[in-house]
Amino acid sequence: MGKQKLPRLPNLLDRKLYKTGQTRGADDDVIYQNRVSRSSTVLIRYACWDMCATPQDGTSEYENGFIVLISPAEYFGNPNIVDELQAKQLELGLNTLVFYETRDQWLANNPGDLNWRAARKRTPPLGGRYVARIPATTALDKGQKIIRGFDTTRMKGAGIRVYEYASATTTMNCRLQLEALFWLCPDSDKVVITNGITAATAATRKAAILEKCTDLGLLDTTQLTQSRVLNTRGRTICPFCLEELSSQGFFNRMAQAKGREVPDITVTELNLFHIEELRVGVLNHRPYNVGWGHHHCNVVVRDSGIHQTLEWMRKVLKRNKEERGSL
Repeated sequence: MGKQKLPRLPNLLDRKLYKTGQTRGADDDVIYQNRVSRSSTVLIRYACWDMCATPQDGTSEYENGFIVLISPAEYFGNPNIVDELQAKQLELGLNTLVFYETRDQWLANNPGDLNWRAARKRTPPLGGRYVARIPATTALDKGQKIIRGFDTTRMKGAGIRVYEYASATTTMNCRLQLEALFWLCPDSDKVVITNGITAATAATRKAAILEKCTDLGLLDTTQLTQSRVLNTRGRTICPFCLEELSSQGFFNRMAQAKGREVPDITVTELNLFHIEELRVGVLNHRPYNVGWGHHHCNVVVRDSGIHQTLEWMRKVLKRNKEERGSL
């Protein structure tokens, strides 16, 4: 692609590619940031520190740092916790916070009684020693929800889920590979033209992206086929059901059940799909582990992973055949 600026994609597709570099959504009542870069500050549970102390991509540190979250039980229940933290190069208020998630934790070791301040910064020092996200209890208990730390308009959420992390370079390479997979849909040229760009623009962009991916080692068709994102004809497929994808699915909103329609649905038929599911201790937002899949297939697989879900489906089909005689 060189330094020449490429022609733009249709807006909806451009936004969809951009969002692959962002984390999943999060509301104000949780500790995570909502739809931010995958290279943002990561939140690491203390129990997972040993496997997550450094990124899984071989680099020495997270691009925007980390915050370790330790539970009240782990902190107050261990008389040697300060020494333990120090041995791991962790320090309360510097890069570690006590994370209150239940009312019992709050009542047992109320940070107000300890003269503790809630944290307010994502970089060391954190400006406090704790953070809290405690849901409201029943009306009879009169227990209001407790949200402390990282709750202002400019500082919503402490960081991202550690398993969603990817460096800026990895994120960009994933985005390039995902665009290449779009262009490898059999009808991509026709679809982008019907969605607002010229044939010449489409041809220029497609050629440049495929060339760039080839140069970066992102277009190994054998590996893409083994990863379940291309079929043997070199066409883009859903990693779960293996159906060839029409690129029109990037633009079509999901069909809604009659009588249950909502006016503001933004979910499209095709969405980002991780071949091996995101999980703690593994870098799975990476090239050759990302593809495009049907929204429904993504929902079915969820966090179980493709192969575990297929095994579950095999058992379901077997029981139906045995019990009912047919499928």
